[in-house]
Amino acid sequence: MKVYVADDSAAISAGANRVAAAFSKDVEVVRTSSRGAFFLEPLVEVDTPHGRAGYANVTPATVPTLLKKKPTPIAKIPFLAKQTRFTFANAGITEPLAYDFDALKKARSLKPQQVLDEVKKANLRGRGGAAFPAGVKWQTTADAPASPKYIVANADEGDAGTYSDRMILEGEPCRLLEGMAIAGHAVGARKGYVYLRSEYPAALKKLRAAVKLVPDFEIEIVLGAGAYICGEETALLESIEGKRGMVRFKPPFPAVQGLWQKPTVINNVVTFATIPDILTRGADWHASLGTATSKGTIPLQLAGQVKNAGLVEVPFGVTLEEIIYDFGGGLPRGSRFKAVQVGGPLGSIFPEKLLKTPICFDEFMKVGGILGHGGIVVYDDQTDMVELSRHFMEFTAAESCGKCTPCRVGSTRAKEILEAMLAGEGTVDDVALLHELGDTMKLGSLCALGGLAPAPVLTAIQYFGKEFRK
Repeated sequence: MKVYVADDSAAISAGANRVAAAFSKDVEVVRTSSRGAFFLEPLVEVDTPHGRAGYANVTPATVPTLLKKKPTPIAKIPFLAKQTRFTFANAGITEPLAYDFDALKKARSLKPQQVLDEVKKANLRGRGGAAFPAGVKWQTTADAPASPKYIVANADEGDAGTYSDRMILEGEPCRLLEGMAIAGHAVGARKGYVYLRSEYPAALKKLRAAVKLVPDFEIEIVLGAGAYICGEETALLESIEGKRGMVRFKPPFPAVQGLWQKPTVINNVVTFATIPDILTRGADWHASLGTATSKGTIPLQLAGQVKNAGLVEVPFGVTLEEIIYDFGGGLPRGSRFKAVQVGGPLGSIFPEKLLKTPICFDEFMKVGGILGHGGIVVYDDQTDMVELSRHFMEFTAAESCGKCTPCRVGSTRAKEILEAMLAGEGTVDDVALLHELGDTMKLGSLCALGGLAPAPVLTAIQYFGKEFRK
């Protein structure tokens, strides 16, 4: 008898290791990647004539009698059945280091410019937050005369409520590395770096094993030291070079002068992990999915006050409402929806009236939001918006690299104003001052950390202003 149990950090935190150890020696336990349906973990799967079936929320105590019960077909679990998975097609199915590198073989059978043309034709936009066209970035690096050239994967997944990078790093790391190697062939780079946050020890272990499997492309892993600012591409480059992680002035952009002032392609984990399917399925396939300006699928990460927390991969264009209620199952019993934040701690706060917003880079911009890395955190009616705003400004003040005054000073002053409000010491001018500070940070900061930090505070004031005027 063979059973499958996820070897993912989220599954392990729910007890997957204890469940795996509870099976007798007569049962072969295979550790796989995670399906991302965290509300079902620990999830134990078995093979049936009709495909995989599973038992949800297993405990060590239920293991002895578990296999006598009828399992639920995985294909019939609504949370998973309604998804459109490509980047995460193997999630929960394969063992983390099982990989064939077919897309890399195909890429190397093509000329570099043919690969570049395919990525451009696919209209792949970066999944890390900035949404810049990957093909344009790659072409810029390929055309840059300087050498050597480098490929850098930004695996410093620092946004609260995000974990899609971690799932790839732990569950199918070779998919990321294959995308990097394809980029290397396309732009003429012979070496790549994965900048990994130190808070991902399980991912580090998997990556160290995976880099040995990549054919003819050198990859080095660099550990970050927990600085959120190093998610910004130029601060990340400074950190790889052994310096303090602080943003650089732009231009020049990294595609022309990046790592050690050489042309460098920087993309996040999901962007690189999307590349193999574009090579094997074709650019037209990718461009056929999504909306007019946001092509392909996006892995959304549901967290907060929802019944079904987990990863949802769908084509661009579905609404926030569909994600929260059709996939997330709505809020737990007794809770009422108040707001949702998309895009991490720098993302705008959306009220209920914006839930019809399509998940698309440009549609989010129209309503003053960012899609970012696809993290979605739902808040219920018990959430204090002033306290939540103070929390985000405290985060920004702590994580600012300090290089520019608007971010360094503005975030600290905004935090102090919000603290005074919570202590009952606010003044009638505080809301206006928060707007003034926010405008200064948006217009004067060197990078997106300072430029976007006011968004959650200002949108909280916009939609829940009464709470700031008590």
